[in-house]
Amino acid sequence: MSSLYLFSGPCGSGKSTLADQFANRLVEDGRSLQVYVIHGDDFHKGFVETARRLGPYHPGFLYWPDILVFIWERMLASAEAALRRGLDVIMDYVVEDELAMVKELAEKYGATLYYIVLTAPEDILRQRLQRRGDPQLVERSLFLKAKLEQLTENKNHLLDTSKASPQQLAAELDIQRYHLPL
Repeated sequence: MSSLYLFSGPCGSGKSTLADQFANRLVEDGRSLQVYVIHGDDFHKGFVETARRLGPYHPGFLYWPDILVFIWERMLASAEAALRRGLDVIMDYVVEDELAMVKELAEKYGATLYYIVLTAPEDILRQRLQRRGDPQLVERSLFLKAKLEQLTENKNHLLDTSKASPQQLAAELDIQRYHLPL
């Protein structure tokens, strides 16, 4: 039976870093022979676009809501291809309204679903985003932090990433705590 691990959280919370560390840990510990990792930001980076304001509609241009749908469609299609082959899958991206789709995919393939919502104090998020050269994401990150921490379905799935290094978090992650029944 495959496992599907879903890492969510605001910008700068450490989703991609922890996903990579956890994938390595799964393989090193022998809990998985092979893990397929899907970083949502890789799909987002596929969009190279103009900085010009185009107005409310411009033919052939995807605006943020459509970009988000496109990214999730690609991520879920990639995860499905891996699950179909019996692979364990790790996905990381901000999960706002998409959890039901991920649950449906896990159920379709009989995969065990783990859902981890990363968070950190505001000052840590600011520092991380400044350090990686993304200060324009601070406002969005703080908005997402507040939103994700308030969502009922996230209540028992929060993990503060400010208390240890990604390597330590991956090594010490009590993954059963984050199991999400289907």
